[in-house]
Amino acid sequence: MKKLSNLYLAFIFLILYLPIFYLIFYSFNAGGDMNGFTGFTLEYFSNLFNDSRLMLIVAQTFFLAFLSALIATVIGTFGAIYINQRSRREQESILSLNNVLIVSPDVMIGASFLIFFTMLRVDLGFASVLLSHVAFSIPIVVLMVLPRLKEMNIDMVHAAYDLGATQFQMLREIMLPYLTPAIIAGYFMAFTYSLDDFAVTFFVTGNGFSTLAVEIYSRARQGISLEINALSTLVFLFSILLVIGYYFISREKEERE
Repeated sequence: MKKLSNLYLAFIFLILYLPIFYLIFYSFNAGGDMNGFTGFTLEYFSNLFNDSRLMLIVAQTFFLAFLSALIATVIGTFGAIYINQRSRREQESILSLNNVLIVSPDVMIGASFLIFFTMLRVDLGFASVLLSHVAFSIPIVVLMVLPRLKEMNIDMVHAAYDLGATQFQMLREIMLPYLTPAIIAGYFMAFTYSLDDFAVTFFVTGNGFSTLAVEIYSRARQGISLEINALSTLVFLFSILLVIGYYFISREKEERE
């Protein structure tokens, strides 16, 4: 039974990763297309770094992801703390509203934000995309932090207050350190969602600002270039580094506890 389970798991991972490695493999193809591998080359990586517009968009995309994830993590963390302090009935009501952005289709969310910004006469660009990414990332952070918060021994908080700690001191010395693994996980999840979002961004982006997902879509309509394969390879490697970094940070935190 265990052997069958391992085979099934290997099959699932093969389905998930085979297209990615196929794309990476052809990023080194000298033939210029994905119809057949004719030789090894780094030409498309060189072309990628020489494409100033694409490099600017990559920088914009990562800056947007880092900033939106940071803001969403701060708001989501304190939002989870607030929710945890409410009654059970209030928690259920707030969490139901919190989950709307997660279960709703991205197209509907993007159209809603577009209508909202249009009504407020907000110019579409970096600000509109940032606000949208923060909005759909907050519920993710809340769902990552709240379970950890519920596991916390409330006696630790009461003891801190009994010893004369202020609310700020209790947050800084007791609660936030305990929540750090969940906060880090929430940040990485928000960062990932922002990095690869297309549907919402497509609706709220404007002239002069674009993200990687929107740019790849625009270029794909004109025909896939192996520069996109090269870029996807680098992004995939960066994602692996993020996962490794998160693993070591989480493990170090758990060992300290």
